[in-house]
Amino acid sequence: MKKLLIITIISGIIFSCASEVKKEETPVSKKKQATKAKVDGPTNLNISVLLDLSDRIDTVKYNNPSMQFYKRDVGYLKSVADAFSNKISHKKLIHLDDKIQLYFDPEPLNPKINDLSSQLKFHVTKNNGTLDYITKISSVYNDIGLEIYQQALKDANYVGSDTWRFFKNKVQDYCIDAEYRNILVIVTDGYIFYEASNINEDNLSSYLTAQKIRNKNLNTSNWKELIKSNNHGFIPVNQDLSNLEVLVLGVNPSERKDNNYDYDVLKKYWSDWLYGMGVAQGKFEFKMADLPSNMDKIIKAFIAK
Repeated sequence: MKKLLIITIISGIIFSCASEVKKEETPVSKKKQATKAKVDGPTNLNISVLLDLSDRIDTVKYNNPSMQFYKRDVGYLKSVADAFSNKISHKKLIHLDDKIQLYFDPEPLNPKINDLSSQLKFHVTKNNGTLDYITKISSVYNDIGLEIYQQALKDANYVGSDTWRFFKNKVQDYCIDAEYRNILVIVTDGYIFYEASNINEDNLSSYLTAQKIRNKNLNTSNWKELIKSNNHGFIPVNQDLSNLEVLVLGVNPSERKDNNYDYDVLKKYWSDWLYGMGVAQGKFEFKMADLPSNMDKIIKAFIAK
């Protein structure tokens, strides 16, 4: 009888230990998984590209023998599309829900350019996300992107860049989706000017040109102190961009000797403006115009984060 009792007790202990091991080996609960996903951030990409088709791409006014600026832009577009494709190609089919699209502001007067841009809107899901479909995105961005620039150069009707109003009226609706990692890539020389959006409020404005930088006396080594003491900058547009990352490419400051500090001033204007709208530190980068082969690594690293 004692032996039977001892065997029963030992069996109970073994069963209890086995249960504890099994309990410890169970997968993380759905609640914990959801919390982890929230901490790690959204896995679905929503990439928007805003193209500046102002006269900065003019091959006569801003001729660059090493590589024309519009050709650099096309290279940047391909790198962005490559990074998008690379990022989502490693996802399981069931998890695909990723977007990439292209915008202008203002819209070009040439309807063909607007038709071409519609071909650069891709929404990759489990229903269409074959490897062939994903890999063709890069070639489409390269080919259609080049055609857009060729049309713009042929028209030579450069109306400027209304980036300020794009942020004011469109960025929330066009570029930010809940539960996505939202990235806005802006291809521009860094200056902002559009005739219909010339707004000044004290030392704040909706535009910034090389001439305006000179007029504000920000072309000297004490530009930073002048900006701070006189509250120079872009007019705030009261948007919450805390769920947006911004990559500005193609920045091309004036080469005039009396505009030696334009790059610094441009970066300061953009930084203060975007951080003021909630873009987090480390979620904004401002890059000079360079050869696409040099920019490729930078673009892909930003999107691969």
